[in-house]
Amino acid sequence: MKLVRGLGRVLTSNWKLTTGLALLLLLILTAVASPLISSAVGGGQDPVAIAAYEKWQVPSPDHWLGTDQFGRDVFAMTIGALAVSLKVGAIAGVISTIAGVLMAFVAGYKGGAVDGVLSTFTDMVLVVPSFPLLIALSAYTKNVGITQVALMLAVFSWPFAARTIRAHVLSLRARPYVELAKVTKFRDLEIIAYELLPNMLPYIGVGFASSALGAIFALVGLEVIGLGPGETIDLGKIIFSAIGTGALTLGAWPMFVAPIFLLTLLFAALNLCNIGLEEVYNPRLRGVAGA
Repeated sequence: MKLVRGLGRVLTSNWKLTTGLALLLLLILTAVASPLISSAVGGGQDPVAIAAYEKWQVPSPDHWLGTDQFGRDVFAMTIGALAVSLKVGAIAGVISTIAGVLMAFVAGYKGGAVDGVLSTFTDMVLVVPSFPLLIALSAYTKNVGITQVALMLAVFSWPFAARTIRAHVLSLRARPYVELAKVTKFRDLEIIAYELLPNMLPYIGVGFASSALGAIFALVGLEVIGLGPGETIDLGKIIFSAIGTGALTLGAWPMFVAPIFLLTLLFAALNLCNIGLEEVYNPRLRGVAGA
């Protein structure tokens, strides 16, 4: 109960964090409900099947966002694509955050030569131009699943989290309670688990959100230039299809606007969460312009 009350105070103490979490929860619930939404839209048939309806229908009560060049319902397709994009972001975010946390805690807590080697490796990966490498690797992603794509994106997402968390670990390891734990013969893993990790949870959350958002937009970037996974429909692929078919000139503007609107909402939600967490756990940022 104490943990729940503490979490409640954190959520209500900052409107940016509350708003960001509410938007994020709404998007996640919408994505989770995508099979139910698709079933309701189709009324017994698959609304995103090829030639399910007449092509290029304008928005109407039957098709809220119209249909595309293959006769698929754009609304159902967009909701399904949101679920795919969020899944990619979640998988890539978890993998990159775990890798970044392990790297940061080992480097920041051990210090010395270990910190030097791991920090140098992190900096090398951080400065590598990731998007050209993703373009090169995309040749091998045409027939792979979402998990493989997310893993590929996670490879380039972990250094930011590692750098951010390492800096705070370096600060925390000199605190008196950490020194006291060392004197009382706590092992390194115990100190990390019981003394450092609980104080780092907000920053780990920020790292996860940044990694997940980066992965989602990296996939969108690959899709928009036609280099994404072949069989997967995510938000970027709908945008690519809208551009390639001239949907705007045909009056099918929702096919272009809807995925961009959802990406904008997702970007706003995660950034509000990041700013809110920073303000809650770093009061010096309150009132700073842009925070």
